[in-house]
Amino acid sequence: MVRIFNHYLHRRTLLQVCFDAGLIVAVLLLVAIGQGATTALPIAASHGLSLAGFVFLINSATGFYQPAAKRSLTETCARALFALVIALPLAYAIFTLLPSGLDQPGVLTAAAMLAVVAVVLHRGYASYAANPSQGRSKILVLGAGEAALNVANSLRAADPLAQIVGFYPGGIEASVAVPAHQLVSGERGISETALQLGVDEIVVALSERRGGAMPMRELLDCKVYGIRVLDIATHFEKNLQQISLAHVNPGWLIFGDGFNQGALRSAVKRAFDIVSSLTLLVLASPLMLVAALAVKLESRGPVFYRQERVGLNGAPFEVTKFRSMRTDAEKDGKPRWATKNDDRVTRVGKFIRRTRIDELPQLFNVLSGSMSMVGPRPERQYFVDELIAKIPYFAVRHSVKPGVTGWAQVRYEYGSTVEDAAAKLQYDLYYVKNHSLFLDALIMIETVAVVLTGRGAR
Repeated sequence: MVRIFNHYLHRRTLLQVCFDAGLIVAVLLLVAIGQGATTALPIAASHGLSLAGFVFLINSATGFYQPAAKRSLTETCARALFALVIALPLAYAIFTLLPSGLDQPGVLTAAAMLAVVAVVLHRGYASYAANPSQGRSKILVLGAGEAALNVANSLRAADPLAQIVGFYPGGIEASVAVPAHQLVSGERGISETALQLGVDEIVVALSERRGGAMPMRELLDCKVYGIRVLDIATHFEKNLQQISLAHVNPGWLIFGDGFNQGALRSAVKRAFDIVSSLTLLVLASPLMLVAALAVKLESRGPVFYRQERVGLNGAPFEVTKFRSMRTDAEKDGKPRWATKNDDRVTRVGKFIRRTRIDELPQLFNVLSGSMSMVGPRPERQYFVDELIAKIPYFAVRHSVKPGVTGWAQVRYEYGSTVEDAAAKLQYDLYYVKNHSLFLDALIMIETVAVVLTGRGAR
């Protein structure tokens, strides 16, 4: 994993993205040089970067950058075909409609399309022929109880190709939950065992750490030898990009890094919100007009749905969305969770909710300053009171503005229970702790992928 502006990324994902972008730009620059048009190099590079950005979005939507076990040939071909159907027309449009500065612009267009084909096919081949042992960190889990098993299961879910070399028994465990064949012999010290197995990382997942249960000296030796040593809370933050409610404590949150608000960060985020919301409003205005007309024609009632939500520091504000439910959705006056297949949703409402079009009027909330482009989802006061009483640290999410999209929204499917709220809070806490302009940009990019694929459709 690589940490960039407090956010953890898979090293191989970063290398894949850089390789794809570099290949596209390099091909276009070589073509421009081959035609003797050195003055067109800046244009070729800018067009190439634009195309690389679109290819990144498309490959993200197809899942080519997501860690996964070896895919079948049929699935890989289907993903590659989907990517090419979208990417090739985009490449043609970019290099045909925009000036290239070349005497023969068709050559550059053809080169761009060939570069796209090469990138997509290479990414598909790499996904199909993935080698489980290539470039993977070897991880040793210190512990053999439920916590250790939870670490292993979460790591395999986040990265199906993760190499867990075994579980080293240590400390005082209430019970052994790990299968016997996965246990590593404890006859040798943990440092000697880790070096023998070629371990890159140790995750400490002991149920009991008091009374000298943790081998501090040996763990220090491991760190001196260049082996990363993580506590269980940091493991979840690093590998799953979430703050695990089951394994975090106030001391870890208080004395660790993160939660950097600051005047500069707030000013940069506000500028980002204004520019991005204005841009999206201009681009989406025709779509919003059609959506408003469809909502009005299908059912009687207002086009927009306005409701009071809880915002920054617990202050109430009125959120605006396209109405997707019947006007009598809460005729008894009692607040209800919106469910995945809610019978109160209209036919038009199902479509605009699935494609997130119903969220577009919230861009006006962003312009007014009551919301941000990226942040935790705003909830109603009734549910906030319930969730604060039942879920620890829930109020922490109100230390930043709520967002049109967010880390929890792109990482967790739509939920309608207290348990779902707790699971999503783990991602919200990660965002509040580590938010930056870089993470905001990644979330907005991933939001595009979510809309294209319909993941988490409501």
